[in-house]
Amino acid sequence: MKKGAMKVVFGVAAAAFLAAPLTSFAGGTIAGKVTYPGKAEQKEFSFSKFPNPKFCPKNPNKSLMDGDKRFLKTIEVAKDGGLKGAVVAVVDIEDQAFQDGFKGTDVVAEFCEFLPFSGVVVNNKPFRAENKDADPDDPKSTAGVLHNPHSFTVKGSTSATGFNIGLAKKGDKLEKPVTFRGGAEKAGFYRLQCDQHEFMQSFFLPVWNPYHAVVKDDGSFEIPGVPAGKHKVVVWHPFVGKGKLNEFEIEVAEGGTANLKAEIK
Repeated sequence: MKKGAMKVVFGVAAAAFLAAPLTSFAGGTIAGKVTYPGKAEQKEFSFSKFPNPKFCPKNPNKSLMDGDKRFLKTIEVAKDGGLKGAVVAVVDIEDQAFQDGFKGTDVVAEFCEFLPFSGVVVNNKPFRAENKDADPDDPKSTAGVLHNPHSFTVKGSTSATGFNIGLAKKGDKLEKPVTFRGGAEKAGFYRLQCDQHEFMQSFFLPVWNPYHAVVKDDGSFEIPGVPAGKHKVVVWHPFVGKGKLNEFEIEVAEGGTANLKAEIK
């Protein structure tokens, strides 16, 4: 074949390649909203019954307090029923590479509040907590406000202590593995509470793949990159239905978005 003819052939092939759609899918997306038909709920505590009654009310989130009263907002509901603090997770996929590479879960104690309120953990992977509190107005607490993170693995009505460690100074940290036993991570959750300030609590759902999300304040969420096919999804909130796992089935199309409207009670 002559050189000129070869150029024509390659030119036609290149044109055909450019004309073809350059679409590359890597699964689909699950998006939607978690709602709750009930009313918001909260537990009430008195600052005066706990250490640091003058420092803890300095929390900038003033909705958590009223005078001496400190609230643990157990269920927060948006105007349209969106449920804050819920976690959505695909549970029928075991991704060992994700589990091996999971760096751990981080919580901070700040102004006598554990942040975040909810999240995820991976069994046998690190759980870290850091104390960011110090009170310059209290001679006993200038170096740090004592917090005592106490973790529990919870399944049904039973719970077991994971760790119980005091963090006395600002900047003190702990790191311990999450330890669910006997497969309890498939049906339970992880709870953190400060033994010095009972109103400091956080909650975490065990996961074993990257396909999960903590909903936004309005209850909406989006989980990208989910492999195409039918999947079992759980929606969980630590205080709705006593922390039960609400199961849904959904089908994800390659390159598409599957909508999940999940009302839980």
